[in-house]
Amino acid sequence: MTEDIKILMIDDHPMIIEGYQNTLLFTKKEHQNLEIDIANNCDQAVALMDGSIQKERPYNMLFVDISLPPSKDGAMTSGEDLAEYARKVLPNAKIVILTMFNEPFRIHNIIKTIDPEGFLIKSDLTSSELASAFQAVLNNPPFYSGTVNSFIRKSITSDIVIDEKNRKILHLLSQGVKTKNLASHLDISLSAVEKRKKQLKELFSIQDGQDESLLQAAREKGFV
Repeated sequence: MTEDIKILMIDDHPMIIEGYQNTLLFTKKEHQNLEIDIANNCDQAVALMDGSIQKERPYNMLFVDISLPPSKDGAMTSGEDLAEYARKVLPNAKIVILTMFNEPFRIHNIIKTIDPEGFLIKSDLTSSELASAFQAVLNNPPFYSGTVNSFIRKSITSDIVIDEKNRKILHLLSQGVKTKNLASHLDISLSAVEKRKKQLKELFSIQDGQDESLLQAAREKGFV
């Protein structure tokens, strides 16, 4: 019994996509027939998704790169937006995220907003891992690569609970954003930022009050 699997691969680097495609075609099971479409940007991807619905042949799986050029109308700025769109229009499709980003803040955000069936960090990726991920996502999702799993383990074993805004404060501080500029990024007052930083330093038991000590403790616990 042949299993037809319709796949959409979205990445703005043609050579990378060619590698993914060859790996899947080379390692697929005998009964699997893969039909692979390719998009290099958000607009092409949306057009292909919409087309697959109109033809009543929706995609079974999407491979989505996070770093993509924005759509022409600016409504979509990354693969995250594209994956959220796919969740609405292709509710039965399995989504595999591929990204170079390995910062805990981004990983946490992607898991929270998209909850992908597969999540692969490109620096972890080998062709055998991609082949395993493909079969696992088809039959027994989710499949997360090593970096993602260790982040999840760290944040589960940590007894520190941090809300979204505090995660963002840690992320921005780690990017070198000054405290006085945090307020504009977060849409809260400077005094609210100061209060949150004070809470964070208490949570992480920072004695010297230094931002660098806070970041170091947050890194050790897997929050940055």
